[in-house]
Amino acid sequence: MEWEFVLFEKEDGIGTITLNRPEKYNALGGNMRQEILAALELACSDSDVRVIVITGAGKAFCVGGDIDEFVSGTTKALSNIATSERPAMSKIVLLINSIEKPVIAAVNGAAAGGGCNLALSCDIRIASERARFSQAFVKRGVHPDWGGIWFLPRLVGYAKAAELIFTGDVIDAEEALRIGIVNKVVPHDNLTNATKELAQKMAKNAPIPIALAKRGLQNFYNMDISQAVDYEVMTIGVCWNTEDRVEGMKSFIEKREPIFKGR
Repeated sequence: MEWEFVLFEKEDGIGTITLNRPEKYNALGGNMRQEILAALELACSDSDVRVIVITGAGKAFCVGGDIDEFVSGTTKALSNIATSERPAMSKIVLLINSIEKPVIAAVNGAAAGGGCNLALSCDIRIASERARFSQAFVKRGVHPDWGGIWFLPRLVGYAKAAELIFTGDVIDAEEALRIGIVNKVVPHDNLTNATKELAQKMAKNAPIPIALAKRGLQNFYNMDISQAVDYEVMTIGVCWNTEDRVEGMKSFIEKREPIFKGR
């Protein structure tokens, strides 16, 4: 599948979606949002893809919406605002959260506005030392989108989220690590390898318990302790009847690496 602004490649169980508009710092222009959604749907439906990585080409991860298009009135970001159908940006973040596969953001540079919140919507974020993060919306006279008001306070707490959103300040990778926005900061030239190494660890593990654990983690704010342990009992029952559970325990006894098939 080929798109104008997005690249997709698959290797070793990892599906990598690259935002590919480097001359515009991967600003979300044209049909780019729709292409990201299509690439995610492809990765979601491909049984060979165990882990999804989202990154940017060139110097930036994504600087959010294309301001030139907003000013000229040619943007496609708001095409569904007046209808009951969700815009592509909303579908993207909802799909990332519902996909039963880990999604990693490899943040290679600036992540601002919608680009920042696209990264926040992923399960895990690895940042280059050159990464920068900004909730730049208020500096452009608009409200946060791409799920930012939901993801950010869950990562950094209400007060810090309010500060970042109300000021639109830019923070560097180390500050993002300190406050919990990213999981890890690595040297810029090592970002691809570090992301691949983490993704491969996940891709080698049993996909069914990962999918169930992701679902539980997404809902942990809505569960009390009794609901959480009941959910765990249910998921243990599901996993117990899989071939992967047999393989996982058999490989431990035989002192070898397991080969999981997702069934």
